Amino acid sequence: MTLTLHVDGERWRAHLRGTAELYDGIIPVIKGNGYGFGNRALARRADWLGTDAVAVGTYAELVDVLPRFGGDIHVLTPWRPFWSDTVRAERMYDPRVVHTVGRVEDLEALRTEAPEGTRIVVEGETSMARHGVDRHALTSVADNLGRLRLLGFSIHLPLSEDNLSEADSWAAAFEASKLAPAVSGTPVFTVSHLTDREVRTLAERRPGLAVRPRVGTALWLGDRGAFRVTGLVLDSHVVERGERIGYRQRPMPVGGTVLIVSGGTSHGIGLEAPTSASTLKQRATSVAKGGLGAAGLALSPFTVAGKQRWFVEPPHMQASMILVPAGVAVPAVGEEVEVDVRMTTTTFDAVDVP
Repeated sequence: MTLTLHVDGERWRAHLRGTAELYDGIIPVIKGNGYGFGNRALARRADWLGTDAVAVGTYAELVDVLPRFGGDIHVLTPWRPFWSDTVRAERMYDPRVVHTVGRVEDLEALRTEAPEGTRIVVEGETSMARHGVDRHALTSVADNLGRLRLLGFSIHLPLSEDNLSEADSWAAAFEASKLAPAVSGTPVFTVSHLTDREVRTLAERRPGLAVRPRVGTALWLGDRGAFRVTGLVLDSHVVERGERIGYRQRPMPVGGTVLIVSGGTSHGIGLEAPTSASTLKQRATSVAKGGLGAAGLALSPFTVAGKQRWFVEPPHMQASMILVPAGVAVPAVGEEVEVDVRMTTTTFDAVDVP
């Protein structure tokens, strides 16, 4: 099976360098499937960029990043007492790891378990309503730091057009609290989902803070034109209208050629997240697609002869069956076809970066 991510290496590296220069103090985010590249590859690439810190999503991701990146590693998921049951202590409390604290009640357990001087940042609960302490709890956090070493503050913002005002409001709350004086040196203020212009504006408004933007998608995937995804044609069969094929033995709606192409559910093909449609047109499109799905039809991400083709049935674990209608040029076994995928949900068999 060969679902391949082809990368224009020179173009991608130029984008990485340009983005790193654009965001002063950038903290590359390395998490999940490594944005399609894998976390190990991105850890090495962050080292190549020369940044002094990266952020990972979970403690489990430290295993791939710690050996391949030489700087600090900020774990974005807040520390909890039960993480020590799943992560080795020498990895979890490596001196280069920076922990996130999102609840006052976790501080006592962390002080007891972690080595003296373990570094933390405190996360504030933004309008995301995901993790973080309430503004009114900042004093309690400051009073319970004990032997932990506070580096600064962290916020995770939604995908919104007014993130700067919320970020500035939290920066002001942090500076006015007892937390800021508890930091040795310049307090770090790490933020997500701000544009480079907003980061500069925030830094100008808050000269007493070291504003550090955490950047993932805009860094690794910001130039989508540098990527091309292909699946390999593994087999092909001529079929007639009404012929029953596949696991589910559905009758073919038209005659043509069924292609067996590499790329299935184990790669993330055919898996769909809840819609983010916000406009009336986007919602109408979702309704139309839902109606087609109810009728047993689903558009695949595979393109043949310039058009996306229909799945014959839901994709299999490692391959998909797609229908090429009669009269359309059929690629030969061994040829590649283009695939339009979401990089953050796709696992590739191969990543080709010249």
